[in-house]
Amino acid sequence: MTAPAEDRRRRFLRQACALGAAGSLAGRAAAALAAPSTITLPFANGERELVAYPQKRPLIRLTARPPQLETPFSVFAEDVITPNDAFFVRYHLANIPTQVDPAAYRLRVTGLVDAPLELTLDQLKKDFGPPVELVAVAQCSGNSRGFFEPRVAGGQLANGAMGNARWQGVPLKRVLEKAGIRAQARQITFEGLDRPVLPATPEFVKALDAAHAMDGEVMLAWSMNGADLPMLNGYPVRLVVPGYYGTYWVKHLADIKVLDREFDGFWMQKAYRIPDNDCACTPPGKAPEKTRPIGRFNVRSFITSLQDGGRLPAGRRSTVRGIAFDGGQGIREVQFSADGGKSWKAATLGQDLGRYSFREWRIDLTPAAGRHTLLVRATSNGGETQPMQPAWNPAGYMRNVVEAIHVTAA
Repeated sequence: MTAPAEDRRRRFLRQACALGAAGSLAGRAAAALAAPSTITLPFANGERELVAYPQKRPLIRLTARPPQLETPFSVFAEDVITPNDAFFVRYHLANIPTQVDPAAYRLRVTGLVDAPLELTLDQLKKDFGPPVELVAVAQCSGNSRGFFEPRVAGGQLANGAMGNARWQGVPLKRVLEKAGIRAQARQITFEGLDRPVLPATPEFVKALDAAHAMDGEVMLAWSMNGADLPMLNGYPVRLVVPGYYGTYWVKHLADIKVLDREFDGFWMQKAYRIPDNDCACTPPGKAPEKTRPIGRFNVRSFITSLQDGGRLPAGRRSTVRGIAFDGGQGIREVQFSADGGKSWKAATLGQDLGRYSFREWRIDLTPAAGRHTLLVRATSNGGETQPMQPAWNPAGYMRNVVEAIHVTAA
C-alpha cells in the first residue's frame, strides 16, 4: 500500500466516531450522539462498544482493525430489509480500502478463458445486458457464535451478523460467458482489494465450483437497497452468492480467475470448514474426523418485536413478529409457542420477497398474567426444521437452534 493510501486508511479509521465524516451521516448526528456508548450482549464477556463508522449508524464493534461491526438486534424489528447504514461488517485482513476511485477501478477476469477481460465500472454496468435485482440475506458463518456451549474460539458474536438487502448488478454468468470460459473449468477464484499486513498472512481468496458460478444467480453487485454499496460493505463491486454464508461474498472485488483444478488456498482448504456429516456437528470438545467447506445456510427464525426480559400487557392481545430464512428453499411454515414448547400454533407469513430473503411472520398473543417462554421455529420448503437442541462444532459455525425469550405479562 502506498503512503497516500495508508494515510487515507488511517483517516478513515480515525473517523469511526466522527459523525460528519460522510454525507450520509449528517442527518444522524443528534441521534448518534444520544446513543449509549456500550451494549452488553447476552453471554459472558459480552460488553461491547457502539461505534459510528463513516456511512454507518452506531454498530456493535467486535474489533477495530480490521473493523468487525455487528448489527444491534433491535434493527431487525424496523423492517424486513436491513438499512445500509445498519448492515453488519466483516473483514479478515487489516489493510482495507477506504477510498476507491470509480474511474480507476478495474475488474479482471483471467485464467482458463478465451478472452481475458479488464472491465471498468461503467463497462460492467453497461455492456452485460440489463441489471438484475435480488433480495438476499448475507450472514456471517460465525453469527451467534457467542452462544455456543462449551465456548469456542473466534469472534464472539450475538445474532446480529446478518442482514437482508436488495442487491442489484449483473449475473456473474454473463461476464464469464463474455470472457469465453472453457469447458475444462472446475473452480473460479475471487479476490478483493483488501490485503494482509504481514507477508506471511494468506491473501483472502475464495472459490466456487464453476457450475455454481454459472448458475445465473451469483451476482456482481454494485448497488444495495437502491444506492451504491457502502465502502465497508464492498464498494464499488462485491460478489453476491445467494443462500451461501458471507465468507464467499467477496468485497471490493478485483480479480476473478478460472481454474482447471480445485483451488488449494488457505481460506478454502484450512479455514471455513465444517464437519462433513448431516448435522455439521461433533460432540462438544471433539475434533471432526473429516471436514468440507462451509456452504449454504441452514434454516433459522427469530422473534424481533420482543426482547428477552420484555413485558406484555396481561389479558390484552399483542402481535408478536419476527423473521425466518434459509439457504434458498424458502420458508414453508413458522410455528410459535407461548408455553416453552408444550404447544405450537402456526404463524401468518408476510410478503414473500424471494427464496433468499428474510420472510416476516406474525401471530397474535393474549397472555395471562405471569412469566412466559416464547419459542419460534421455521420449516423450509425442503422440509428442514430447526432443532430444539443446539448442534456444536469447534469453529462455532451455523447455529440454528430454536431460540427462547422470556417475557412477563402484567
